[in-house]
Amino acid sequence: GGGGGGGGAGPSALKVSRLHLVDLAGSERAALLGERGARLEESKKINLSLSALAKVMATLSEPRGGGHPPHVPYRDSKLTR
Repeated sequence: GGGGGGGGAGPSALKVSRLHLVDLAGSERAALLGERGARLEESKKINLSLSALAKVMATLSEPRGGGHPPHVPYRDSKLTR
């Protein structure tokens, strides 16, 4: 009976998450469509924000050692603030 996972090591937990990623900028099509000006700049900014999000996610998913926690670059983009 009792819960906990057995073996005296304490309860174990399984986390399941779902993440949906969407390419909002479409930069691979920018050259084909001849994007210029404001639209091209918007695509660049979106890509920079998505890159900042990827850095945050990579930092959070790194295994933690015994030392100080890693710096998470949340403030690198409005998307991750």
